[in-house]
Amino acid sequence: MAIRLYMDHNVPRAITNGLKLKGIDLITAYEDGSSQLDDSKLLDRASELERVLFTRDYNLLQEATKRQRTGVPFCGIIYA
Repeated sequence: MAIRLYMDHNVPRAITNGLKLKGIDLITAYEDGSSQLDDSKLLDRASELERVLFTRDYNLLQEATKRQRTGVPFCGIIYA
C-alpha cells in the first residue's frame, strides 16, 4: 500500500510538484481549504482523510510527540 500524503501549507511548491511528478498520491492543505488551521486541527484533518502529514513545521513534531505520549491516534508525520 502506497503512502497517501497531506501536504502542509509550509512545504515549498517545488517539493509538492516533484512528488506529484513521481506519481505520489497527495493533496495540499490549500487544495483542501485547510491552510489556515492550527497545527492540532491540521493533524486531525490529515487523519480524517487517512493521510500522512508532510510538513516542515517543527511545532507539528511537538504535537505528534504529545499525541504519542497520551495515546491520541493520528496517521503519521513526515518531517523534512
